[in-house]
Amino acid sequence: MAATLPQRATRVGRVLVRALLFAQCAIVVTGGAVRLTKSGLGCPTWPECAPGSFLPSPHQAEDRLNIWIEFVNRLLTFALFAIAVAVVIWVLRSRRRDLRLLAALQVLGIIGQAVVGGITVLTKLHPAAVGSHFILSIALIAGAVALVERAKGYPHRGLVAPVARNMIRALLLLGLLVIMMGIVVTGSGPHAGDLAAPRFGFDIRTVAWLHADLVIAFVGLLLAYILLLHFATVVVAPDPELSQKRKVESKRLLAITLGQGAIGYIQYFTGVPEVLVLAHLIGVVLLWSTLVRHGVRAEVFAMRAKAGRVAPGAQLTR
Repeated sequence: MAATLPQRATRVGRVLVRALLFAQCAIVVTGGAVRLTKSGLGCPTWPECAPGSFLPSPHQAEDRLNIWIEFVNRLLTFALFAIAVAVVIWVLRSRRRDLRLLAALQVLGIIGQAVVGGITVLTKLHPAAVGSHFILSIALIAGAVALVERAKGYPHRGLVAPVARNMIRALLLLGLLVIMMGIVVTGSGPHAGDLAAPRFGFDIRTVAWLHADLVIAFVGLLLAYILLLHFATVVVAPDPELSQKRKVESKRLLAITLGQGAIGYIQYFTGVPEVLVLAHLIGVVLLWSTLVRHGVRAEVFAMRAKAGRVAPGAQLTR
């Protein structure tokens, strides 16, 4: 049977929000590539690429490859913005009031990212500006994950107990602290985005080990959460299948965390080669999006189980 118009609209919306999430993650990775290729000042000013020109100029002193790497990365922001606007249009047309704030924040956040990116260039890649740029991306990825999950509808066959939800919140907070300390490590390390870029000046060994200590704490809390899921019957009720899904998700999160930790240690003891730094950055994106997804699902279950209703136009999925 052919899909009805509301079903088609829902399908289009889900494709759009997934595209937005992919684009938000991808632009973090391409931004990392800009930094690792020392192309951060390939366009030495903002909003222009070169003084007097929004396009790369043949008279620029910068290396041609660095210029184009930075310029193409700037262009990707426009593609990301277009996807976010398309998501807002879909949300408004589908009357999904529950998604309006999340969609609007994506558009505003991307505009904010452009401004912070400009400040980053104008401050000659000061690590505080670079770190702010990254943290805003982390927030936008979290919002995009929430959009993807909530666009599916709100399953409410199971309820995550408060103790489990609180542990997930603690994991999210600790995960954010791990990322922020990672930013400090990056801002003190060799890959600044340009040879002349300023650094924080912290002892790299000290901040790297502080970062590792936070990771160890995160792993410990995650293991405690996994044990809770397996041995405390009050965590998820009353759906055994849903409970099993959460156990699998938590183990996947642990596997990503351990892999990310291994990359971190290897890159530290091998002199932070660019390829491992990029792999570590991809791992951050994967770990954070997986953790947020797990958290959003826990909050959604609790919230909608109490409300006992489903958002208009949504189809229940798990």
